[in-house]
Formats: sequence, C-alpha cells, structure tokens
Amino acid sequence: MSSRFAPRPMGPTGPMGPTRTSVRGGETVVPGGVPRQASAPLSRTWQPPFALDLGLTLGPLRRGPWDPTFRTTPDGSIWRASRTPEGPGTLRVAMRSGTVEAEAWGEGADWLLDRLPTLLGEADDPGAFEPRHRLVAASARRRQGLRLVRSGLVLECLIPVILEQKITVEEAYRAWRLLVRGHGERAPGPNTDLYVMPSPRTWALIPSWEWHRAGVDDKRASTILRAVRVARRLEEAASMEPPQAQARLELIPGIGPWTSSETVQRTNGAADAVTVGDLHLPGIIGHALAANREADDEEMLRLLTPYEGQRHRAARLILLTGHTPPRRKPKMPRTNIALL
Repeated sequence: MSSRFAPRPMGPTGPMGPTRTSVRGGETVVPGGVPRQASAPLSRTWQPPFALDLGLTLGPLRRGPWDPTFRTTPDGSIWRASRTPEGPGTLRVAMRSGTVEAEAWGEGADWLLDRLPTLLGEADDPGAFEPRHRLVAASARRRQGLRLVRSGLVLECLIPVILEQKITVEEAYRAWRLLVRGHGERAPGPNTDLYVMPSPRTWALIPSWEWHRAGVDDKRASTILRAVRVARRLEEAASMEPPQAQARLELIPGIGPWTSSETVQRTNGAADAVTVGDLHLPGIIGHALAANREADDEEMLRLLTPYEGQRHRAARLILLTGHTPPRRKPKMPRTNIALL
C-alpha cells in the first residue's frame, strides 16, 4: 500500500488533489459540469439547511475508481445503484445552486428518494464536534460540507468491507468489481454502466471457483456466506444505535471490530465508530496528532480521547488532509490466489 504514503502536491492554499489516504477519508472529486437534460420516472428536490459537499458525503460508499455500483459524471452528478428492501434502484443526485436534485429509477426508486435527506446526513450533528488540534481545525474549516453518510443498507456496505480484510485495497476493489459484474444485474435507468449487487440468495449460490477467480480466499468467502444467510437480521442493524449495530454484526464469525466499525460508519452515520485493528490508521493518527508514526490502537484511542463521541469524524478529517508519515516499508505484496 505504498501509494497511501505518497507525498501530496502542495498548492497555495494547501494539498492538491486526492490521495489514497484522503480517498479513504471520503474525498471524491465530482466534476462541475452542466445539468443533464434527460428526465426520470421519479424525482425529488431537497434544500439542505446546511453546507453540503456531495463528493465528501457519499465518497465513503465508493469502492475504487471502477466500482460498478457508483459513478460520477461530467454533469456533476453522482450515480448509485442499490438493492433496497423494495428491490433494485438507481439514484442520481446533483447540487444545483444549493439545492439537491435527485432522480431515481427501478423498484427501489421510492425508497431511495424517501431516504434522500437521511442518506445525505440530515441526522448528522457536526456542531457537536470541537477541534482540539490545529491540523484537525484546519481540515474542518476546509471541509465544511462534510456530513456523515447514512445509507441504511447493511449488506451493501458490509460485503465490500469483508473483502478488504487482510489484503490491499486494490485486490479488494478488483474482487468487488468482478463479483458484482459477474453475478449482479444491470441497474435500472439510463446509466447502463451501473450494476446492482447480487441478492443474498445469489451471493450464496456463487460457486467456489468464482470466489477463487476474484481472488477471495475461503475465509472471507465463508464470512460473506454466513452473513447473507441471516441478511434480514443484519439489515435490522441499520436502525439500531451504533454500538448495538456493531454487536449484531459481530455475532457472525469472521466479523470483528474492524469490519463492524467500517460498516456502521456508512450504514448508521456513526460519528464515534473509530476503526481499530487497522494496519495504517493508528500510525496516521499518531503522526498527525503527536508526531508518533509508531502509534498502536491503544495510543490512537488515547489521542482521540478529546473527541469522544466524534472520533470517527476526527479520524476522517485527519485522513482528508493527506498528512501521512513517509513510507519506510516495501509495498504490501499482492497475493493472486487464482494462480494457485
């Protein structure tokens, strides 16, 4: 993961362009563009009573630049394909003069539009966050449109996180892309490049050689299979308080604190669900807040103590700065199990 520690170009007002670290923090570049002219079966407009940056807010739902369920287009739109409780749906959102314009297609269109404000952080409370460090304060000033996303769709967020366990993000993104394109379905609507992820039953029927071809080992594949067998119970976690939601997810063997926190950050808008057990995050937080690149989970949590209740937000703001220690170790080797 050497590129995560690559130096970031500096401009007159600060770092320029997204890096691997800032992308992990949710940075997504959305073209300015001009409005699309196409109409849609269902539409909604919403005037958020706060500053809103769509790219920063929805960015954590994107799994790499070629995620088949997520697109940004030159007209300034973000497209997402989801499997909602009502069925497959496609959502397009864009900001026009401070107003969110949304269009939706498919069986899940009503569900997606009804929950648009929730998705975009209506229930989030950044006012409860008080920066305690200069770096964090500067990041918060530059990212005033950041709201914590709340998708309300657990499997959609959980499965990609499981795929990211113990491997490089490039490998995980490739696995997600191959499995969704190979076993999902074309998303409804005019964006024919989008795919809806497989249903729980379809995930359960993926043959072992297809997991192998996507580079997914038996341990991660088995964890996903255990999760989809109790999909309905897991989806209930989206309406729980984050600690209870994490506890529900961790009942599945193979799902620990790292996986559950990364999931509820996206499904529940969990402002305090700081990720523990991560290979790089403690060093990034330690380097940013205390010039200690050797920080472990215990030290990271100690440094984030002033942000109790908002530790995930603080971590994201740090990641978005791209402020990382210089790399001292070789890039983590890729393991292509499909060649074994």
